[in-house]
Amino acid sequence: MQVQAARLHAHGEPLIVEEIDLPAPSAGEVVVDMAFGGVNPVDRYAALGRVAPDGPLPRTLGAEGSGVVGGQRRVVVRGHGLGSMRDGLWATQAVVPAGALIEVPDGVSLEVAAAMGVAGVTAWRTVTELAEVTPDDRVLVLGASGGVGSMIVSIVHHIGATVWGQTGAAAKEAFVAGRGAEHVCVTPSDDLRAFVVELAALRPTVVFDPLGGPFFGAAIEAMAPRGRLIAYGTSADATGTVPLQMLYRKSLRVIGYGGLMETDEAIAVGIIEALRAVADGRFEVCIDSVLSLSDVNEAFARLVDRSVQGKLLLELGR
Repeated sequence: MQVQAARLHAHGEPLIVEEIDLPAPSAGEVVVDMAFGGVNPVDRYAALGRVAPDGPLPRTLGAEGSGVVGGQRRVVVRGHGLGSMRDGLWATQAVVPAGALIEVPDGVSLEVAAAMGVAGVTAWRTVTELAEVTPDDRVLVLGASGGVGSMIVSIVHHIGATVWGQTGAAAKEAFVAGRGAEHVCVTPSDDLRAFVVELAALRPTVVFDPLGGPFFGAAIEAMAPRGRLIAYGTSADATGTVPLQMLYRKSLRVIGYGGLMETDEAIAVGIIEALRAVADGRFEVCIDSVLSLSDVNEAFARLVDRSVQGKLLLELGR
C-alpha cells in the first residue's frame, strides 16, 4: 500500500513529501490511520541531525500524533523510537508498535490528543511531578506563548497558583493572558535587567525555563529562596552565565527535564494523566494552526521565527 509521508533524506535539507510503500506490520505492530501530527522543536533537531544523528535515512519524521486503529479506536501515538530510530508519524498511515498506542478518552478531540505525546506530557509532568506546584506557589513561565509554555500556564492556573507568563513579543501578550496568566512580561533578551526588576513584584517560587541563555541567570536572580527552577530547553541559547552565589545562598533547586531520557513506560503514564486532565477541564490546549502535510517545511520555519502561539499541527488524514 502506498502512503504519503514527510521524509528526511539528508540532515539539514528540507523534508520531501512523497509516496512510499507502507511495510506490512510485524508481530506486535499495528497500522494507524493517522489524523494529526504534532510539530515540535525535537522534530526539527532530528531533521538537522542534532537528535538521533545515527537514525536511518531516508525516514519519515514525526514523534507524536493521533489517529484511528481499526476504524474505531482513537489513539495517541508516541515514543518507541518513532521518527528517530524508525519511521515516524508524519504520514497518512503508519506502522507502529502496539505499545506506542494510548486510548483517547471521551471529550478529547484528535487535534488536542495529537499534542499530548511530546508537548502535553512535558507540560503535565514538569508541573505536577518535578515542580509539584501547589496553590501557594508564585510561578513564572518563560516562553509562555509556545506549545509547552502555554500548556504550563493553563495547568498552573487551574491548580490555583499565581502565574505570570513571559514572551518576547508584545503581539503575544493577549494570548498568554488568555491562557490564565495574571501578568505578562514582554521581555526582549537584551533588556533582562528591567525584567529582573519587574519580577520583584512576583518573587517566583517556581520558574519553568525552555529558553536558557541569559534568561536562566535572570530567573535565578529574581527567585525567592528555596525555589524550584525547571529547565526543559535552550531555545534562546545553550550557554549562559549563572549567578552561582545566588543559586546556593538561596538554596534553589534546579531540575532538568529531558523527555528523550525518559522511559516509554513513564511517558505513557504521564500522557494518560494529561489526557484525563484535559477531559476533566484541568487544562486546555490551544492549537495555533493546522497545516497540511505538504507544508511541513513551513511548519519548521514558523518554529524558527517564533511566530507560533500555542501548538502547531499537521493534518495527516486523506
